[in-house]
Formats: sequence, C-alpha cells, structure tokens
Amino acid sequence: NDSDLQPLAEAAVSRSESDWLVGINGTRAMTAFNSQEGGFHKTTVGRVQTPTLAFLVEREEAIKKFIPKNYWELHATFSTNSHSYKGKWFDEKFTKSKENAEARAERIWDLAKAEAIKLKCLGKSGTVSEESKPAKETCPLLYDLTSLQREANSRFGFSAKSTLGLAQALYEKHKVLTYPRTDSRALPEDYLETVKETLQSLTASPYHEFASQILVSDWVKPNKRIFNNAKISDHFAIIPTSLEPKKLNEAELKLYDLVTKRFLAIFYPSAEYLVTTRITRVENETFKTEGKIMVNPGWQIVYGKSSSSPSVDSDQENLTLAAIGPNATVKTEEIDTIANQTRPPARFNESTLLSAMEGAGKLVEDEELRAAMSSKGLGTPATRAAIIEGLVSEHYLLREGRELLPTAKAFSLITLLRGLKIPELISPELTGDWEYKLRQIEQGQLKRQDFMNKIAEMTKHMVDQAKSHRGETISGDFAVLKTPCPKCGGILHETYKKFQCQQCDFALWKILAGRQFEVDEMETLISQREVGPLLGFRSKMGRLFNASIKLTDTFEMKFEFGNGDDLEAEPIDFSNHQSLGTCPQCNHHVYEHSTSYVCEKAVGPNPTCNFKVGKVILNRVIEQEQIMKLLAHKKTDLLTNFISKKGRPFSAYLVVNVDNKIGFEFEERKPSKVRTKKASKN
Repeated sequence: NDSDLQPLAEAAVSRSESDWLVGINGTRAMTAFNSQEGGFHKTTVGRVQTPTLAFLVEREEAIKKFIPKNYWELHATFSTNSHSYKGKWFDEKFTKSKENAEARAERIWDLAKAEAIKLKCLGKSGTVSEESKPAKETCPLLYDLTSLQREANSRFGFSAKSTLGLAQALYEKHKVLTYPRTDSRALPEDYLETVKETLQSLTASPYHEFASQILVSDWVKPNKRIFNNAKISDHFAIIPTSLEPKKLNEAELKLYDLVTKRFLAIFYPSAEYLVTTRITRVENETFKTEGKIMVNPGWQIVYGKSSSSPSVDSDQENLTLAAIGPNATVKTEEIDTIANQTRPPARFNESTLLSAMEGAGKLVEDEELRAAMSSKGLGTPATRAAIIEGLVSEHYLLREGRELLPTAKAFSLITLLRGLKIPELISPELTGDWEYKLRQIEQGQLKRQDFMNKIAEMTKHMVDQAKSHRGETISGDFAVLKTPCPKCGGILHETYKKFQCQQCDFALWKILAGRQFEVDEMETLISQREVGPLLGFRSKMGRLFNASIKLTDTFEMKFEFGNGDDLEAEPIDFSNHQSLGTCPQCNHHVYEHSTSYVCEKAVGPNPTCNFKVGKVILNRVIEQEQIMKLLAHKKTDLLTNFISKKGRPFSAYLVVNVDNKIGFEFEERKPSKVRTKKASKN
C-alpha cells in the first residue's frame, strides 16, 4: 500500500533535492570565487561528482610524488638427474609491514646482498621439499550494473556510459536481458523455475552444451550465493531472458555473451586445482617454485578452459612440476640477478574508478565484501556512468587510451576545496555516508527532514567559506616552473590564480577565456612564446572556440587564430620543415605553420597564394596524415566529431572543390528498405 512506499518516495525526493541544493549553490559559489578577478570561469561541483574527482586527483598526486626504489630478485635454475626447474629466492622470515608497503619476500633492496647470495649458492647442492594440496575457485557472482560496466571496460574498452546504453537496448529494444539498472547480484528465492525455463530456451542456442549440462545434472538448486532475497533491493541481478537474440550488433552481442556466460557459469561446480609448492634449500638460502594444475575446470569450462589447461602465476615459468623424490638433492646450475624498480600506483580507468565509487574509496577486490560495502558507495549504479561523462564534458577529466587523467582544472578545484576546508565535497567516506543515510530513509530508519537539515548546513558552510576567502589565501601543492622568467630570468612559481615570478612583477593568469592552462602548456608558452592551437576557450557569448596563444614583447597573452596578419612581416624559412604535399592552387609546397597548414607562397611579406587550412575546424583537430591525403587525393577519410554552430556533432569528408577551395562532402545516406519497397510498388 501507499504507506509502505512512502519511505522510498521520501528517499528519492531527498536524493534529488540534496543533489540540486549542493550542485546549484556550490557551483555558483565556486564559479563566483574563481571569477573574482574578472571573466567567467564556470566551476561545477556536485555531491557525488566532486568526491569522485578527488579520487583521480589524489591518485595523480601520489604518482607525481612517487620515487621509484631499486630492488633485485634472484632466479635460479636447478637440475636433477632427469630434469631441471626454476625457483625464485625468498626470505622465509618475511612479514608484511604497514610501514613498508612495497616490501615483498622475494625483493632484495641491496645489490651487494643479492650478489653475495648468488656467489654463495651458485654451483652448490641443495635439498628439496614440496607440498601439494587441492584448491577451489568459485564462479564470480552474477552481474549488477557496476560489475558489468567494470568487466566490459576491462575486456572490451567500453565506457560505463556505452555499457549502460547497450544493456538498456538489450533490455528495452531486444528484450533479451533483464532490467540493467540494478545494484543486486542475486536472484529471488522463488526464481528457480524461471531460471530453468531460461536455461531450457538456451538449449536451442550456441550455449546449448552448457545449458543442457546444467539441466541434466540438476545443478539449479537453492543456493544463497545465487538465490537470496536479503541481497535484493528494487531489482535483481542481470541475467538473460528466454527470448532468442536477433539482429544484435557486434557490441550488443559482446555484452549479451558476457551476461549469458556468467549466468551459465554460476550454476557449475567450483574449478578445482592441484597447487604444488616446492622449496629448494641451498646454503641456508630458500628458493620457491610453484605449479598450479587444473584438475576439474568446473565453471571455467564455460569460458573455454579444460583440465588439460595448466595455470601458473605470471612471474613463474613452471606449469607442471615433474615429480621429485623426498629429500632429493639438486644442483644449482644458474642464478640470474634481475634488476627492477618499484612502480607508482596505476592511474584509474573506468573499471577501477567504478570500483572505487562503489566502495566509497576502498578498493576491495573481494566481490562479496565489496557488495557488503555497496550501501556506502558514491552514486547509484544507474548514475555512475553519467557522473564520469559529466566530469569529462566539464573538462575535469581527459581520456587517454583507457586511462582517465585529471586536468589542471581538476587540480585547481580540489586545491580550492581543501583551502576552503569543505571536506564533505572531497571526502569519499563522508559522501558515502550520505548515500548510506539515503538508504536508511528508504528503509524507514531515518527521517527525511533530519537528512535535509544536514545537507542545508553543509551547503551554507560551503557558500560562507567561498564568500570569506580570496584567491591569494588558497594554499596548495603548486609547481615550480622549469622555464625561467622571460623578463628577468627569475624563478616562476605557480599559485592558485597565477604563474608568478619571485623576483619581478611578471605574472600570467592561469585562466584565459574560461580555459585553465596546464603547467606544460605554460612552460611551452614562456619558452617558445607560443603554444597551441588549444581547444576549449569560450567567448563572451558563451561559444566555444580554439586558438593559439602568443606571448607578446610586453609579456601579454594574445589570441592567434592563424589569419596570417602576423605572418606577413618577414619571410618564413621552411627549409627544416617536412612538405605535406603540393598546393592545389599553385603547385608549391604546403607546410605546417602556427595554427594552420599553409602554402609556402601564402605567407611572408609578398604572398602570391591564399591556400590555408586550419589545424582545427569546427572544434575538430585535423591531423597531418589527413592533410597529406587531402593534398594527394583531394579528399580525406570520413572524419567524425565536427561540431556544428548549433552544437551538434557530425561527420564529413574534407575535399578540394573545383575552385581549389576546401569544403565538406557528406556521406551518402542509404535509402531505407521500407522506402525502397514502397517505391517499387508504385
């Protein structure tokens, strides 16, 4: 009845109102703070998006501060009468320490010690002891949206947004998956018969071998890892339906296959291994050799594994360890000293960021522990993809391959919030606690008004802090530029608002036309007096534009749009430049210069040609390779991600027209089958 649903309604309204209150007030406050010196610098914040951004900034700070340490490993080769095998030296007395997280049993931090062990053991005899014991590995849980997004990103490089869109299409359009926007990884306890019906339908599909095996073996039984009402909230785990998939595109098929294989694998027995650990002792030093043989593939047979597939850790070469008698004697034939360095923490990709959001900052690998912590996660499974996309669109994050990199704007925001002492927006734990309280409202354990009062207090504190501070009062971990001051040769320091010389009055603003400069961009501008073309400037009318920046003789920043006005004062020397092709207007060479690709006769004091192509056209960077194709064949490849004046993306070819001007050519649209049929009837 209505009273039962009232807590759910109150939680939904509270979530919406709190996001709106924090977002609109925080964004206005931080934008006003960053625009104190003039201009307009939009600085968006959010109850969930900003703590998520803090993950990436803190990780990047750790990477920048990381100092690699040298260490060595000893890899030995031992021989018996019948065969040889390898082993790695390790310290038997090693214990893990919080003080030295980089320590490992096999790492030697002193080269002299490593060489001494090698010298002591090489050519000597040793004794062997080994232990073999069975081990089991259970199938991972069924997918919820976040775990599906993580897996699809790791396997296929799909963004969280793409995975959500594909899963939604498979649910709504094709009707071959259950509801995807779920945070549950279990099924209802009364779902056994439905599962059997789905498996029966899969016996007529490419998965028939596995579905039939499950049904024949009667493996669908009550099991709390699979059927558990206590682990279900609004919706249950994502599984296939009994409908046959038809007309799926490649990406949809990959995602359907991922879900279906997990659904099948969860009913199979555990995979069974025989794990052998061999210890070789030479001159009181110990070397470890490990082998892992699959005895019964269990659920892994769904993924193509069989009992004939050996498995071993990536840093070991041994698959099957040949039998050796108890207390056998071996000889140390070789010992290699392997030099290595500790590595900084890895950058976040979408998979690891989703995991961090789900666990409110605690990167837990164990799936069931992570599920237990999910009530304190950042955002919901349905909103996390949009949060990541929002950070990218607001230029807080860049995608570089599969990695997510925070921009200068991201560092600036987190520095500002730290300086203003607003921990609620940068602490994942505190924001995760808000999520937990929203869950309590859902369950009738917390009053909505109590929650909203706390949100209002936090919002007021945030606005008051922004009002009471100025830019120069914000401290942070700022850079010292490698390039000296162009005016006096002094040292240039980064502050919250500027890049400032320590010996004279030279300073450059970090923000120009709504765009914040990266440190390396500023280094280039000061050392070379020009940088760009750069994307993401915004005009007074709010329109995006791209330009290069020049540093004038009076040390002011000036936009350069490549219109040639500054290029006509003196001849341009292209002798050290690579020709990109022949000018379609005058047959002279075309070179890359400033913000354009220009004919050599179109620049200098007396230009005789006007052929010029901008490096950026409608917010899309035009690569050298495409210009070379344009000059050679009068047409580029089909180029995507142009942005029209109305802000809409489109694709087109760049072509050389009959008058030797550059224009667009659009891909021909194929007539639909429906229209073709109608035309044929007429």
